[in-house]
Amino acid sequence: MSTINRSGAGRRLGAWLGAGLTVALVAAVGYLLATRAGMVQLREEQRHRLDVVSASLDGELARFEYLPSLLETSPTVLKLLDRPGDSGLREEANQYLRRINDAAGASTLYVIDDQGLTLAASDAADPGSPLGANLSFRPYVRDALTHGRGRFFGVGTTSGKAGYYLSYALRQDQRLRGIAVAKVSLAQTEAAWRRLPGEMVVADALGVVILSTRGDWKYRPLAPLSASALASVAQSKPYGRSGMHLLRWQSVETMVSGLSRLDVQGERFVASSRTYGPMHWQVFVLDDAAQLQETGLDGALTAGLAAALLLLATMLVLQRRRTTRLTLASQSALQAAHDSLESKVADRTRELRAAQNELVHAGKMAVLGQMSAGMVHELNQPLAALRTLSDNAGVLLEQQRLDDVRGNLRRIALLVDRMARLTLQLKSFSYKSAIALAPVGIEQAVASAHLMVVQRLRECGATLEVSITPPDLAAQAEAARLEQVLVNLFGNAIDAMAQATVRCLRVEACAAQGRCRLTVTDTGPGVRADIFPRLFEPFTTTKPMGQGLGLGLMISDHLLRELGGTLQACNLSQGGACFTLELPLAEMSKEIKS
Repeated sequence: MSTINRSGAGRRLGAWLGAGLTVALVAAVGYLLATRAGMVQLREEQRHRLDVVSASLDGELARFEYLPSLLETSPTVLKLLDRPGDSGLREEANQYLRRINDAAGASTLYVIDDQGLTLAASDAADPGSPLGANLSFRPYVRDALTHGRGRFFGVGTTSGKAGYYLSYALRQDQRLRGIAVAKVSLAQTEAAWRRLPGEMVVADALGVVILSTRGDWKYRPLAPLSASALASVAQSKPYGRSGMHLLRWQSVETMVSGLSRLDVQGERFVASSRTYGPMHWQVFVLDDAAQLQETGLDGALTAGLAAALLLLATMLVLQRRRTTRLTLASQSALQAAHDSLESKVADRTRELRAAQNELVHAGKMAVLGQMSAGMVHELNQPLAALRTLSDNAGVLLEQQRLDDVRGNLRRIALLVDRMARLTLQLKSFSYKSAIALAPVGIEQAVASAHLMVVQRLRECGATLEVSITPPDLAAQAEAARLEQVLVNLFGNAIDAMAQATVRCLRVEACAAQGRCRLTVTDTGPGVRADIFPRLFEPFTTTKPMGQGLGLGLMISDHLLRELGGTLQACNLSQGGACFTLELPLAEMSKEIKS
């Protein structure tokens, strides 16, 4: 009997050990699967953040790309380059640069002669101004002299503040006269990154950190610099007075494609990177590696618990069968035990299913939350327009104005198409494309532009009157560019009528001498006489500072000329301004007419 007991105890111990090993193995597999799924999800999240960081840099730098080249048309700047010793001319140039920069919003704007000496600056009266400094050692000066343009990121030698420098060679009659430079501060962009999860790092072509959400990481190389790189740094001084202490940055292992594990200053991160821009910057996003470990542990716990419950249910069933075979005499007691076991198994099975359902539901809600957070901001305005159109459609339907209801539904369909294009654009960047001219219905273009400013018309208390003869009048153009011009003209008219007693925006269109002519008039005070000669020049505006750059009419004129059209302005005798657009006349296609 003692031998039998020992044998039974040994079998039970072996069964428990086997069950434990099985649970441990399932938990290990769950850990691996959950960790890999977490890595894939983290990689997609980091790619999205890389898109956001790259887009923020594009948006901040692209809007200043044009600024230095505008000075090539300035008579004041060219005169100063001819007579650099004229103090009165220098003061006039300083004031001119300050006015332009106040409208543009760059950190500073200055002019350098062909020897690298700064002759005028928008911040001439401020401490740290580059005025009078010789900057010939800076790469953006050498690049502009050699190639016509230059780009450079570094700490200002006079201001001590970091920025992105855009330089442009100023020429007159094919002769190099000097260099215009715009300095752009990326401090606000860098600060905005701190609201994103994880850490952001941007390293330049030498592998030195220039932007980061961690201030103590900035201006430190990721790897030891070569002798030539150190010589270049000593000459161009891009990092100010930084001690250039090496940042302990070590790649530990490569995980799934595009994801790696890093050790930075003793901290463990999971990182993705991307090369950005013409200066070959490297952009990194880093997340705490502990997140993946927590994800794996959660997966291991779930899998182990499920395996333990399944093994427990299996062992209970086996025990029930064994008890049934050993004791037929205790049928009633065995039946009771059978019922009790069935009840326990059912309860645990229901609990397991409930737990699984809760986990699935939580996963779905997390995905929906991530999708909604990214889409709400971009789709808010089109949704507001859809709400307005749908409300109007209900009122029109009650009034039996079925044609107007159909028109509203067509506008809703167009907005839905725009929203579809918008969701596609959330994962891509904008590229310039060739203009494809096609017949564009004037009535549809005016209606689309009106939809974009309808709220401003209501707030201003202004009315819109439209007269198009014939109703199917069409121009050979591109719909998006024509609508952009109309929205700009409508917005200017609304601003002009803000203080007027009568506020009426009128649009008339007709065919004249083989051209499509469209006029936009308002009841405002008209265009000032001193503004007329330079109405379509950049930075010409009567709006208060901060409410406009004075580039709208210049851009509209440029867009129309690209479409083969013209834009002219005049004041009406009864008051108000009139802008006249002319475009090539086109035949209406069946698609436009429908």
